[in-house]
Amino acid sequence: MNVITSKFKDVFFSVLPITIIVLVLNFTISPMDTVLIVRFLIGSILVIIGLTIFLLGVDIGITPLGDYTGSSLAKTNKLWIVLSGGLILGFFISIAEPGLMVLASQVNLVTSGQIPGMMILIVVSIGLAIILSLGFLRVFFNIPLYKFLLAIYFLIFLLAIFASREFLAIAFDASGATTGIMAVPFILALSVGISKLKKDSKASENDSFGLVALASSGAIIAVLVLDIFISPDEFTAALESRISDSKSIIKPFIKIIPTYLLESFMAILPLFVILLVLNKIFFNLKKKELRKLLTGFTFAFVGLLVFLIGVNAGFMDVGTSLGNNLALLDNKAYIIVIGFVIGAVTILAEPAVYVLTHQIEDVTSGYVKRKAVSATLAIGVGLAVALSVIRVLVPGIQLWHYLLPGYIICLTMMFFTPELFVGIAFDAGGVATGPVTATFTLAFIQGAAHAFEGADLMADGFGMIAMVAMMPIITLQGLGMIFAIKTKGAEKEDD
Repeated sequence: MNVITSKFKDVFFSVLPITIIVLVLNFTISPMDTVLIVRFLIGSILVIIGLTIFLLGVDIGITPLGDYTGSSLAKTNKLWIVLSGGLILGFFISIAEPGLMVLASQVNLVTSGQIPGMMILIVVSIGLAIILSLGFLRVFFNIPLYKFLLAIYFLIFLLAIFASREFLAIAFDASGATTGIMAVPFILALSVGISKLKKDSKASENDSFGLVALASSGAIIAVLVLDIFISPDEFTAALESRISDSKSIIKPFIKIIPTYLLESFMAILPLFVILLVLNKIFFNLKKKELRKLLTGFTFAFVGLLVFLIGVNAGFMDVGTSLGNNLALLDNKAYIIVIGFVIGAVTILAEPAVYVLTHQIEDVTSGYVKRKAVSATLAIGVGLAVALSVIRVLVPGIQLWHYLLPGYIICLTMMFFTPELFVGIAFDAGGVATGPVTATFTLAFIQGAAHAFEGADLMADGFGMIAMVAMMPIITLQGLGMIFAIKTKGAEKEDD
């Protein structure tokens, strides 16, 4: 019971700031329809309940499965099994990721079907699977993470030279959306499971992070390659309401239950099948242990369903409405500042961030405090959303104007940041972009791009997730440098 209470408190105080911000804006500079606000409040309650149940399920079922799987794959000591495992696991985890489902749906909606959502789902999942498999290879052969990242991002920027503006935004958005509420706990546990088998404890600690970052880069490469084959000459962009215009408060929640019941089921099903198959081949768990994991999966399913209903019926329309209203104000400073605040507080509501920060604290035995990581993440994501708003308001600014110098900074900082923090930072870039960001904040930016004259809904409405994935890499590597300086100072004092 104490565990449930603790998780409920964490989630409650994470979601509360978003709710307060929306209510304050509603009663001041951005009044909204009363029905919309009531739906938002109901959605907030559902998000809190759903996240609490989901995170309990992650702890009981999904994380242990990832740990068992990582250890079992590595214990085989057969490279082909490790690589095959990475390919299969990566594909099914990615295609079931709710954040990616939301993005694929938005791409399909905004491009009026010119880029089918299912195509994005499959292509991104293939890309993630291949890179995840190569990530296993890196750990297997002790290849330094920074060398791997340098090679991958060199390839990414080479492909980006030939990419269209629209596909560049979608590619980098996909990298963030694919590593969210479902994929992150599993991939993190996988990496810890594999790295534990190393004799060198320091190397094992360092290899516990970085796999999420590598996996998300596979999504970028896959979409950029897709651009070479199918890029249309011109896109027809449109933004339609996600929920019916019904004045009913409850009807929109009931209306989307079948959709998200199926999505939640499809999100959990691949992991459920993986559990049963691997238990038969490798784990041989006792009935009590297997029952515990299955209970965790049930909690994760129920929590995910409640969470997605709350977010999609309560959050997205409010996000779009806020973006629309604020973009039309004469004083544009309002929307930039509010964008920063929204980014900073929504990141705290991301379930994958909760998982990552706890894992960082556990793996480093409390050396890196989760509060320090959370605060640094909030600053990074706040800046990312604010910069995305500026890109909407200033038509001359393109996404690559941010991404090119940003990733040059990220890659340069790797040479001055402790290896552990390099993995943490690049992983954090992936986990910062989960369902809350892919729904509420994405809707906010698209609402602004739709309302502001001169903005391009297709080119400017996407790309925000890419920024949210990049900025925490810079801020967390900065945190790593601070930790390194403090550690050296403490060592000198001891001498």
